[in-house]
Amino acid sequence: MNSETYLDFCFIREAIGHFAAEIDQMLAELFKDIRLNWYLDEKTEDGIEIVVAEVKGMSRWQSEQETIDYIEEHADEAFWKYLQGYQMNVYPAKRGCGSCGTH
Repeated sequence: MNSETYLDFCFIREAIGHFAAEIDQMLAELFKDIRLNWYLDEKTEDGIEIVVAEVKGMSRWQSEQETIDYIEEHADEAFWKYLQGYQMNVYPAKRGCGSCGTH
C-alpha cells in the first residue's frame, strides 16, 4: 500500500548561481517513478545559496527508516554534499476507517 509522504530538505552551498535548477534535477533523478512532487524555495544570503525543498505525495515506503534507506542507496554525491538538514513524515495507509484503522 502507498503512504502519504512529506519530506523537507535544506540544501546549502557557496553562491555560484542556478542552485534551485540543480536541486530540481537532482530530485527528479532521485524520485523518478515515485509519485512525489516538490516545491523549491531559493534564497541567497552572505555569499551562500539556500534551497529548501518541500516534497510530498504518495510513496511505497511504510516508515521514515525505509525512506532514509532508499535515499542512502540512490542519492548522488552532490545530494550529500549540499544537504544540511531534513525532516520526514511517512503516514502508511491503514485498513478500515480512518479513525481507528480496525473497522
